[in-house]
Amino acid sequence: MTAQGVPLRRRVLVVIVSVTALAVALFLVPLAVAVSLLFHDQTVAALQRDAAWVAAAVPDEPRTPLRLPTGLPGDLAIGGYDVAGARLFGDGPAHSRLAVSSTDGRVHDAVEGGFLAVSAPVPSDEGTAMVIRVATPNSQVEERVHEAWLLLGGLALTVIALAAGAAVRQSARLAAPLERLTTAAQALGGGDFSVRASPSGLRETDQAGQALESTARRLGAVLSRERAFSADVSHQLRTGLTGLLLGLESALSRPGADLAQAVRAALSRGERLQEVIDDLVRLSRDSRVPTEHLDVSALMEEVRQEWHGPLAEHGRRLTITVEPELPPVTAQPAAVRQILRVLIDNAVRHGRGEVAVTVSDVGPGLAIEVGDHGTGVAEGVDPFVRSSGDSHGIGLALARSLAEAEGGRLVLSRAGPPLFSLLLPGHDT
Repeated sequence: MTAQGVPLRRRVLVVIVSVTALAVALFLVPLAVAVSLLFHDQTVAALQRDAAWVAAAVPDEPRTPLRLPTGLPGDLAIGGYDVAGARLFGDGPAHSRLAVSSTDGRVHDAVEGGFLAVSAPVPSDEGTAMVIRVATPNSQVEERVHEAWLLLGGLALTVIALAAGAAVRQSARLAAPLERLTTAAQALGGGDFSVRASPSGLRETDQAGQALESTARRLGAVLSRERAFSADVSHQLRTGLTGLLLGLESALSRPGADLAQAVRAALSRGERLQEVIDDLVRLSRDSRVPTEHLDVSALMEEVRQEWHGPLAEHGRRLTITVEPELPPVTAQPAAVRQILRVLIDNAVRHGRGEVAVTVSDVGPGLAIEVGDHGTGVAEGVDPFVRSSGDSHGIGLALARSLAEAEGGRLVLSRAGPPLFSLLLPGHDT
């Protein structure tokens, strides 16, 4: 047996033909034996009838020549024997053991000298006077049996041939859908997530095809999200690294620049970039449903410490408002932290005036809103659409994908002045 195993078509064909052949054999062997016994018994019954007819017509002291009844078959060998088995007249062997056995007054049959013979006693007042022996060639009986066997054998071959034809058709019907599933699975393994399995009419096979299609769609969606996530993460990291490098280059190019301050600023940006990397790596590895309770107060304090200084350098304020008694929310803090970084960074780069972060109760969940006093988003422009020439959309696309991964939504509540809302579903405690 090879590692590939036996093909299904061959397996089904062999099983069906084998079972059919076994059933035919179990049926035909007893039938063939019964046919042989039937022909033998029919011939013996006919010979017994003829022997009784002849015995009734023979006188106790037969005359020569003996006048036999008319109407007897021409191929019969008819002879008369004494009680010792010696032939008195007619055809047959000179001595017959079968004739001796009929001295008991009963009819007997046996194959004797290549003939199927029957002996019938001729009764008299003193007992059995003689025995009449009637025989026919046994080859004729065997020939009839063989003809019947050939007919049964032809019937058996016909049945097996029909079963083989049905097996070929059924095996093709069973194997073809599986072969198509194999081809689809190979295409899926090669990266084709558009595979579709055509219906076969077999419930189990169709269920497997539907499962394969569903898996292909999920894998395609996951791969698309992973690719988009990787591209967005790469943009976020490049943006932070570019800012760090530009700060150092500016300090080096300015005469009399405070290099110590530049190094401290670079270290601060490096630490922030390290936090971004840690958060993104953690999010990329953790695909489970989040179970951690989101500490909104602690998260807002992190936002205050991280963004108060950069906004103050540009003469802008950061105000954070948290409503009391917020509903409990389950989300990964790293994901929410990255979403807020994108929104606030977007407000710092593209907005003006005060940046306001508001956390409010919205029924079953909560909303975290980030707004500023900039001109906002132009009419007809989707800020979440990625564009190679617009870093604004790339960062927001990452934030939206992180929000959706947490079961929430990130929407543009107001185009101008811009107001972005992160909606997170509540969690019953």
